[in-house]
Amino acid sequence: MKSTVETLGPTRVRLAIEVPFAELEPSLKKAYREIAQQVNIPGFRRGKAPAAVIDRRIGREVVLNEAVREAIPQQLMAAIQEHEVRSIGRPQVDNVEIKDGEPLRFTAEVDVRPEIELPDPAELTVTVDEITVTDEEIDKQLELLRERFATLKNVERPVAEGDYVQIDLEATVDGQPVEGGSATNLSHEVGSKSLLPGLDEAVVGLSAGESTTFTAPLVAGEHAGREAEVTVTVKTVREKELPQLDDEFAQLASEFDTLSELRDDTAEQVRRIKHNQQLVEARDKLMELLLERTGVPAPEGVVRDEVNHRKQHLVEDLERMGRALEEYLSLENKTEEELDQELTEAVSRGVRNQLVLDAVADAEEVQVSDEEFGQEIVMRAQQVGMAPQQYYDQLVRAGAAGSVFSDVRRNKALRLLMERVTITDTAGNRVSVPTATTAEAGETTGTPDQGEGAGPDGDGD
Repeated sequence: MKSTVETLGPTRVRLAIEVPFAELEPSLKKAYREIAQQVNIPGFRRGKAPAAVIDRRIGREVVLNEAVREAIPQQLMAAIQEHEVRSIGRPQVDNVEIKDGEPLRFTAEVDVRPEIELPDPAELTVTVDEITVTDEEIDKQLELLRERFATLKNVERPVAEGDYVQIDLEATVDGQPVEGGSATNLSHEVGSKSLLPGLDEAVVGLSAGESTTFTAPLVAGEHAGREAEVTVTVKTVREKELPQLDDEFAQLASEFDTLSELRDDTAEQVRRIKHNQQLVEARDKLMELLLERTGVPAPEGVVRDEVNHRKQHLVEDLERMGRALEEYLSLENKTEEELDQELTEAVSRGVRNQLVLDAVADAEEVQVSDEEFGQEIVMRAQQVGMAPQQYYDQLVRAGAAGSVFSDVRRNKALRLLMERVTITDTAGNRVSVPTATTAEAGETTGTPDQGEGAGPDGDGD
């Protein structure tokens, strides 16, 4: 095999490859075996027809094309390795030339990792918002805690916003009951808008034992899209009672003896939440700074393939909901060109982030242990409600285990950067960064802009 490399840009090269016909012999033999297994030729058992017979009955050109399909990926990979091309994404093969007895010639354009000159982390500074905790924020958290300990009591008055009601529902279309359109003893918070549109407005002002009718669109069944007449009957009305905010409540709701202690602890919780927000802000600003300093370009082929993947995924999700892309675009008030542009910008940013973090991981020789990889698998499996081994097996079948491994490595590289750069708030205070061994660090310094299928993980090096 002979091959040459032509640089097309900072992230793309073209390989020109020529393979002597003699080197195609293994692929030709394999092609004959597979074709013999697929066709019935009178006088020969399946798989036993000689090459000459296959040439006469099927055609030598068919055999050559089958052999070329098998040979091109092998020869392309050999050329990539020979020239030490750091390929990413999916190669684009063009200009295939093959004649019987003559060399196989073809070209392939391949996205490659750009050369990235990383700045010294010690010279980088990012500024985030200062943490302030107000009385109003503490009061809001305490109010949420009171809500958790609220009780409901029956009241003898008309329904008001915020009440809890027990109701019966019955839907009809053209006077006929809708299949599956009735329910009894439903519990509902008035104002939550968690059931049918128009229900909350209909029940306000009703007392226990009273009914009313309103219209609501049906979203499923044979009458989907039509308006139904819905009769609602209020059976009970209950209002929420909140406990008094005092020392007794502090003892009930926490390990503290006084409300003052509970307020102080709540203030500290708010401060921790805001500190995590600071770290997320610092992470995002650090990545913006790194992209600006390095000027890393996004490989066009990788971006194009990922945009197509995400768009197809969107179309499939919409189809499962019985909707079309055109309907979605109309609701979002955007054109398909605008959608493509949004996807391209998001994917480009994500790929550039990952390329920079890969470069950091390489420079720092970041390693991922079996334990770290296993912890990531366990966490992701829990998020989707699967057993870890089942989730891992699914990843392997989909060829996505390497992508998860890369995510873990990038996250380690990002945490390392966060520990080395200078992070200050707007008041000039240094912002502390948790060590990489803490759970907090894992939650707040994850790789930004990662999406399913995203990223330059199809390495050829």
